[in-house]
Amino acid sequence: MSKRDDLIAKYAEDIKDKFGETPDMDLLTKVTVGLGPAIYNIDASKVSGGDEKELETVKKNYLIKKLGLADDPKLMDAIKSVMDKYGSSNRNKHRAVVYYQLCKHFDKASIYN
Repeated sequence: MSKRDDLIAKYAEDIKDKFGETPDMDLLTKVTVGLGPAIYNIDASKVSGGDEKELETVKKNYLIKKLGLADDPKLMDAIKSVMDKYGSSNRNKHRAVVYYQLCKHFDKASIYN
């Protein structure tokens, strides 16, 4: 298995363990590939749930730019909901998992087709 495949398997485990869901492996793979080399960088591959600036970046760069959603307070509510489900004590919130969960929440999987 490649390093990326190993990471995708780790992300799938997080989705099962933290969110109690069986991941859509095709979508998870597409979200992960969409992140490019960021998944290999320790800092860039994680999302800090307690950093408002970081959450704002997720909103602007992913939800608005990538998914094409309109700026709305519901976007930050969705991000915070994912962060809560991931667990505030969990310091390793993988960006690919957060983006995957947000993509599913807003039913935007078609962006990756």
